[in-house]
Amino acid sequence: MSERLDDVKNRVISCTNCNLSKSRTNAVPGNGNYHSDVIFVGEAPGRNEDLQGKPFVGTAGQILSEALEYAGFTRDQVYITNVVKCRPPNNRQPITEERTACRPYLSEELEIIKPKIICILGNTAYSSLLDGSEITKNRGKIVKSDGRLYFVTVHPAAIIYNPSLRQVLKDDFVFLAKSLDKLRKGLDVEISQ
Repeated sequence: MSERLDDVKNRVISCTNCNLSKSRTNAVPGNGNYHSDVIFVGEAPGRNEDLQGKPFVGTAGQILSEALEYAGFTRDQVYITNVVKCRPPNNRQPITEERTACRPYLSEELEIIKPKIICILGNTAYSSLLDGSEITKNRGKIVKSDGRLYFVTVHPAAIIYNPSLRQVLKDDFVFLAKSLDKLRKGLDVEISQ
């Protein structure tokens, strides 16, 4: 399994499928525990991620780590990735062409790891994975699509601009942890339509 993820990582690092490859410092493949029951999927790397080549290492990453710890997770227990693997200029939202270019990498990460649940962080990941919109109206819910379970919540970066969402993210992660525990025990979880 780790060899297959290493292959994906190496292809991400050398990828030239879209114009982001021309402006990046480093591509940012997913990172974490490939035995994880949960994968966290964000939008795209920011400045710190671009410099270090790792996902969620800047301010949003600190907020993510804080929320994970609050819910009883550690970063080395989970797998963290993004819809787009290179930083868009000025941290703009990734365009459709960029999302499409990166889609095979995310699909492979999900296929290799086979998590019990995929945690969608923010609107870009929500629209990319489930064609969803209005994350604030739909967050905190588990959704089933194509045989996979997804949990929808706000992006940690949203908290930088709206600090009142900090506890929302923490509470969502507590619900996610409880749901994951049920799934591990073979119990049902509440799925939203």
